[in-house]
Amino acid sequence: MKELFRSTDPVRISSAVSLLEQEGIAVFEMDRHMSILDGSIGILPRRLMVADRDAFMARSILRDAGLDE
Repeated sequence: MKELFRSTDPVRISSAVSLLEQEGIAVFEMDRHMSILDGSIGILPRRLMVADRDAFMARSILRDAGLDE
């Protein structure tokens, strides 16, 4: 699996997941439940992961949408 990006912004994460799933790319969101440990203040970033074979296309989709870093 390849990491696409890290973010503490839940809106950015959900937008990226939605875009990628619409294109048929499976996305795994790591560290989703870590907010329990930080008291839900959002200091621990969540990571979006995709399969190695989908990484190039996923990065292109996010770049076109302005969601890349």
